[in-house]
Amino acid sequence: MPEENEIKLDPWGRPEIKDYNRLYEVFGIKPFGELINRMKSDGIELSPFMKRGIIFGHRDFDNVILKAIENKERAAAMTGFMPSGRFHFGHMMTGLELIYFQKLGFKIFVGLADAEAYAVRHISRKDIIKIGIEEYVANLIALGLDPSKTDFYFQTNRKGSYHSLIQLFASKISYNELEAIYGEITPGKIISALTQAADILHPQLPEYGEYKHVVVPVGADQDPHLRLTRDLAGRFKGEIELEPPASIYHRLIRGLDGGKMSSSKPDVTIFLTDPIDIAKKKFMSSLTGGRNTAEEQRKLGGEPDKCPVYDLYLYHLIQDDNELVNIYNRCKSGSLLCGECKFFGFSRLEKFLEEHQKKLEKAIDRAWSIIEIPKI
Repeated sequence: MPEENEIKLDPWGRPEIKDYNRLYEVFGIKPFGELINRMKSDGIELSPFMKRGIIFGHRDFDNVILKAIENKERAAAMTGFMPSGRFHFGHMMTGLELIYFQKLGFKIFVGLADAEAYAVRHISRKDIIKIGIEEYVANLIALGLDPSKTDFYFQTNRKGSYHSLIQLFASKISYNELEAIYGEITPGKIISALTQAADILHPQLPEYGEYKHVVVPVGADQDPHLRLTRDLAGRFKGEIELEPPASIYHRLIRGLDGGKMSSSKPDVTIFLTDPIDIAKKKFMSSLTGGRNTAEEQRKLGGEPDKCPVYDLYLYHLIQDDNELVNIYNRCKSGSLLCGECKFFGFSRLEKFLEEHQKKLEKAIDRAWSIIEIPKI
């Protein structure tokens, strides 16, 4: 039986990470906060997620990415999305990180994990392709990712030696090693894991641009893929020149029920395509960090650190740091009650969704035009 305090990171599950500090101890992730002063001294603009501690950890960001920036060397950011459900505020966080790196001059690679969605989620190919283009590519463009500086691709449709990497990786890892990283593993998950390693490492190959400095922005639950990939890169010394990638990790935004936001839980997840009335119904029904009664809350104060509504403020809906601190303090003091807070929050959410969905209408046609569609 696993110990009660055991931490398991399952990239295909829905882990609820209660103590992010333990990830430093258990998995060797480094605190991102240690790099803030160096970035400031280098004149590198911090993203809001970095300033607010949402990006909490990294692997080799200092040695791979900061050195590349300091030495004015080319770098790339790569991440993937499994197109198995609609695009929500959790996905948006990764999208905004890609936009941040694009503004720093990085080449962007976005892999649509259609092979993984088919193997792990058992969704039809037709639906996977439609979701990938209209939910993921289109929303990323609507958020501000420049498609002219982004390499979007479906895994099954990638041309060149990308697929050769997957086969070569299979010869460098054992089943026992994969089981140690992922726990229970199926053939479909094994192929998915090796394919993701190819996604992360193939930008280093000459035919894809030879970007030797690569960072992967992901949620903390995806760290097993990074550990596997970094290990595989080191096993090809003298054969293929592959450098271990850097990675940064963000805290997972909570769904409206307090658990992980997920496409598979539509009642407690706000999607960027939700009609306004549906989004309002979900948002106003959200769990909060409030007390049982208004009287108790005025006396004891609320608990914003436990509140999914405050999460949306922290991650997306409030850009002004002073305004955010004011809401936090008013909640903690009991002077801000949950009803008032929700009405204020929904006004912000409504404005964002209305503006974004107008951009999305135009982005959908663009998305279909820029990505090669898998033939099978």
